[in-house]
Amino acid sequence: MAPQDSLIIFFHGIGASGAQLMPLATSWREALPNSRFAAPDAPFPHWRGHQWFRIDGNPLAPENIQSARDGFNKTVSDIIRREGFEARLDRVAFVGVSQGAIVALDGVASGRWQVGALVSFAGLLAPMQVSSKSIETPVLLVHGQDDRTIPSLASTIAAGQLRAAGFNVEIGILPAVGHTISPGGSERGLLFLRKSLA
Repeated sequence: MAPQDSLIIFFHGIGASGAQLMPLATSWREALPNSRFAAPDAPFPHWRGHQWFRIDGNPLAPENIQSARDGFNKTVSDIIRREGFEARLDRVAFVGVSQGAIVALDGVASGRWQVGALVSFAGLLAPMQVSSKSIETPVLLVHGQDDRTIPSLASTIAAGQLRAAGFNVEIGILPAVGHTISPGGSERGLLFLRKSLA
């Protein structure tokens, strides 16, 4: 059964734009006919496009993490308000790739967002105390085994941290895939969303 009346928000990687993820939304649209899709640009400029947080200096400095969280929260809040999902966060899904996956994972693992599903492609979980506030959010971690930008071990570690906090986590490490969303990864994400949002 296709999900009914849901909102899927995409978060792009560093130096990219939301528009670059819309082909993925287009490929999923037929299987998710009642879903709305949003692919915002990250709030901070990057010389090639946009970014969710700075990577120069120490990206894990407290002020950089807080700035990233504030920008992410405002971006998500604006979309959810515009689409009328304020009281239906269980019908919202986060889908992030690379840096976008990092901020999406942070948003859920920190307990700030209790959404209906989270799909992370080639991401990692920043060092933090994982909150149990969002454990109702099912999580899928998809990673290429040949990723040379963020090693697939990052998703394996994230899965362990999230499960220890009580999250329901699925993980797929895909052979012969690098730092990208492969056709197989896209299909895995789509099936997960159809199941989680049904």
